Amino acid sequence: MEISYYIVRMPLKNPFTTSFGTDIYRESIIFRLSENGITAYSECVSDHDPFYSYEDNTTAMHIISEYLIKSVKNLPEPEEFLKSVSYIKGHNMAKAALEMLLYDYHARLNKKSLADYLGQNRGYAIPGISIGIDKIDKMLERIDEAVKMGYNRIKVKIKKGLENEILKSIRDVYPDISLSADANSDYTFNDIELLKSLDRYNLVYIEQPLCYDDLIYHSKLSREISTPICLDESITSSRRAEKAFEIGACSVINIKPGRVSGLTESIKIARIAMENNGHAWVGGMLETGIGRAYNMALAANNLIDYPGDTSPNARYYSEDLVKNPFTMDNGIISIDLKRPGTGIDVDSNALKKYTIDSGKFEI
Repeated sequence: MEISYYIVRMPLKNPFTTSFGTDIYRESIIFRLSENGITAYSECVSDHDPFYSYEDNTTAMHIISEYLIKSVKNLPEPEEFLKSVSYIKGHNMAKAALEMLLYDYHARLNKKSLADYLGQNRGYAIPGISIGIDKIDKMLERIDEAVKMGYNRIKVKIKKGLENEILKSIRDVYPDISLSADANSDYTFNDIELLKSLDRYNLVYIEQPLCYDDLIYHSKLSREISTPICLDESITSSRRAEKAFEIGACSVINIKPGRVSGLTESIKIARIAMENNGHAWVGGMLETGIGRAYNMALAANNLIDYPGDTSPNARYYSEDLVKNPFTMDNGIISIDLKRPGTGIDVDSNALKKYTIDSGKFEI
């Protein structure tokens, strides 16, 4: 068995600004597994900076090479792999990279699409779009393009001090679109009056308004505002999801497989949301077409009932790492269920072009 890694640096078509800062490129780690005539790929969604999470590419590579990679040796089923590495606290993005690599391998081995391998597959994903902070006219221009393209939900990034300007400007032009706002933890409970002022914009939800690891104050906030709360960074496992619903901290969850250690926990979280009369959707981390394929397979699951951040990658990158990127038609993205695993064809020339470091693991 051979497992290789490629650290790639992908330039973004447009700068992407959140309350964390502005990205002009995406640096990801791609993994390739070859065994039994099968080649599988996955992507680690950590970044070069520890802003979204304490994990970054350096910590991920350290944890994978020193602790996780040995547990892939016998090609266990993904859930078995997670159980075998449960003694390692946290580092979900590192775990997810290998868990999903095993998902692609086993789905291909069983000659099933990844969406079918996960079960409860409806065959398509319903995409929304995420728009970064920019000058108002630029944001409105991108929203206009998205509406014309048929996106089912528009999400905009906001930050403290700009939220009302952004949302009022959008609602003045688009009073009826399905609109949500992502705060990326930029507020505190002391900002409750400011957050109450956002109720007037009829948002589907406000995403992660308070601290990245908080449940308690989100629960208190949910009783003070009428806008539903969606949690992102605060939900790192199915156990956290159960607690969030138990105390009323949210009614919606943004599931990012990398944040929760992979697809096994993602499915559990989506089921918890459904059982609690809540909602779930699939988020994104500006993945290349390799990582995006996993998001699409999850987003096609019947447990996912809200549009996600699953735009076709042509929106973010002029050139992708796959030859067959996803495309949207009439507001949906169809999954090719005839192709095994993730169904992607990796473009070896593009992978080589954007790789800034690579190597192999000794197993």
